[in-house]
Amino acid sequence: MSVQPKGSGQTPSAVRPTVKLTIDGVQVEVPKGTGLVEAALAAGIEIPVFCYEPRLGAPVGACRMCLCEITPGPPKPQAACTLQAADGMEVRTALTSAVAAEAQNATLEFILVNHPLDCPVCDKGGECPLQDLTFRYGPGDTRMTFPKRTFDKPIPISPLIALDRERCILCYRCTRFSEQVAEDGQLVAVNRGSQTQIATFEDEPYRAPFTGNVVELCPVGALTSTTYRFEARPWEIQDVPSVCGLCPVGCNVNVTTREGKVKRILSRNHPEVDQGWLCDKGRFAYRHLNAEDRLRDPLLRVRRRGFEEISWERALDEAEQLLRAAHGRVVTALSGSETVEQAYALAKLLRRGLDSHTAVLPEEISDALDSLRLPLSAIADADAIALLGDAPVVERAPIVELWIKQAKRNGARVVTSIGELGEAANAILVWCGPDGDGGARVAALAESTGARGAFYLPETANTRGVCDAWAAAADAEAANPDPIALLIVSGDEAAANPAVRALAEQAERVLVISMFHGLAGGWADLVLPGTSYLERDGTYVNLEGRVQRLRRTVIPPAPDELVWISRLAERFGVEVSPYPSAVFEEVSAIAFGGILLGAVGELAELPPATDDKGSGQTPSGSDPEPSGLQLIRYRPLFSGPAVERTPELQFQRPLAEVELSRHDATDRRIRNGDEVTVRSNGTSVTLRARISEDLRAGIVRIADEHAGDLQPSVELAT
Repeated sequence: MSVQPKGSGQTPSAVRPTVKLTIDGVQVEVPKGTGLVEAALAAGIEIPVFCYEPRLGAPVGACRMCLCEITPGPPKPQAACTLQAADGMEVRTALTSAVAAEAQNATLEFILVNHPLDCPVCDKGGECPLQDLTFRYGPGDTRMTFPKRTFDKPIPISPLIALDRERCILCYRCTRFSEQVAEDGQLVAVNRGSQTQIATFEDEPYRAPFTGNVVELCPVGALTSTTYRFEARPWEIQDVPSVCGLCPVGCNVNVTTREGKVKRILSRNHPEVDQGWLCDKGRFAYRHLNAEDRLRDPLLRVRRRGFEEISWERALDEAEQLLRAAHGRVVTALSGSETVEQAYALAKLLRRGLDSHTAVLPEEISDALDSLRLPLSAIADADAIALLGDAPVVERAPIVELWIKQAKRNGARVVTSIGELGEAANAILVWCGPDGDGGARVAALAESTGARGAFYLPETANTRGVCDAWAAAADAEAANPDPIALLIVSGDEAAANPAVRALAEQAERVLVISMFHGLAGGWADLVLPGTSYLERDGTYVNLEGRVQRLRRTVIPPAPDELVWISRLAERFGVEVSPYPSAVFEEVSAIAFGGILLGAVGELAELPPATDDKGSGQTPSGSDPEPSGLQLIRYRPLFSGPAVERTPELQFQRPLAEVELSRHDATDRRIRNGDEVTVRSNGTSVTLRARISEDLRAGIVRIADEHAGDLQPSVELAT
């Protein structure tokens, strides 16, 4: 049996030499450097593990569950996870070795000495590796008659995570994730020996973008989610494969449902996109589905009486009247969270049913990036990475931040200027700018520098898909109508956008599609209930240009947007199917090469790079040196309508901080934690200073909600 590495991004000429070894009598050939656990899997043999997890870096051999007999080697059983396959090696697992079987039996007996027998009430029960391996490898009874050790429980690690200390088997998966993957360093092991416990520094809450991953990594029920605790049992739930719709990465997820409600979200490893990690927003913000101000029926503004609930039939009548009365002077503000199918259907209705129409897209995305298309996993193999644009990557596309950190651990240089790239043979550009030029600039920079690939990080989840769908619906639009007779606000992100609110003040009438009463109340004339990405069928296009399948996990309390758009389109003589598969087939023939919705698999493939290299010209001022201190305002990851309606995520909201470079802090004698006044044009805000080692000189960053009315050019004073 011969096995070659997959998904490494290597060319055939870079394939490693192989070694041959025997595992339980099965000869296997694997690349040199392959660990014994993977080599055994290649032979169709499982070596049981608890602490081993290849995504966490080098193995530590903490649990000893993988003990095997190794020849040639020491006479005692060895931890297979810490060894690499070698030519002529003979490995005997517990399946063929009495010595290995006795060692594994003893390991499990030792682990279970103080482990509580609370499987019926433990959230890990039925999904627990310790349960499974105990049944398969462990003793049938116990020789221990003394009382088990107990602790107060649960201990809150944060509002999202609870710790049951007596269940912990000290595999160190959680602390290794915190230290070696997320690199936040907040989760640690304290004390020594039998007194070792998992804790945070000085019992501060575990506050970081990726904390929920430790719950999924835990092989027992020691770390559990407070939002899922005691909510469901494994035999009562269904897992629906889908993708996250809260940022442009499009992480692959399994959505757990019970009795028609979403109960949790787990990662679903796509090795090229997310590597099995999720940010806390993607993992926990599903709780916005049950918000108190969730809309279930259309609302119509009635003079002197505010809003009143109306039937859907009347709502469609009102929408038709608004569209006809506008005489084509209609503007639609899109959120970038619509599915491809919803955006196309709305565009088709408005462009073909009205005389003229204008759309305000979330951003314009350039096709020039398609010639530089690579999977996100390619970042980890880069020699050098140029981070351009100055907005924080983790706030816009958090998993990209983890890929960059992995690249650093692999030896990559990360710079903030094109001029610092040097002669890197495998350079990648990542543009995270506040000015949203759609990637044309970074594509031109990549071409001029010979970079292998480039990524533009949009601000919204399905910006690429919405732009592609809108462009596919019809020819170019008319110029922006002035004045605006009707403003259509599509989605919660647009409804919460101050720029869209400013447009609403200019419009004679406003129609809003929103999930929440609080976003549209006070300024809309007609509100149609919207749905969440968890309640839709269709597709999203992530920042790579990868078309991914979105599956409905629960039934929404209001009709899907595609259904009522189809019914409204009938009144204007426009044919729009209410079925996502049919709409996708129509738009795919124009924008996605004619693929069918059913062909968009659970692990969507990345389309090949195009041959169009663009103009080859670098725009003037492509990498300007800042003059004075320039303010970069950014929209934090933990913000927006979904986060605002998830109580457990409020502690993750951005602190009142101003971020500045080490150079600027030293020049102004500012230290971490100092109170700093930021001034511009007679406006000022006082914030706490945070020094960043990755921020270039001349730039300061402040989250939108703390930046007030500050202008781009600012001054600092202590």
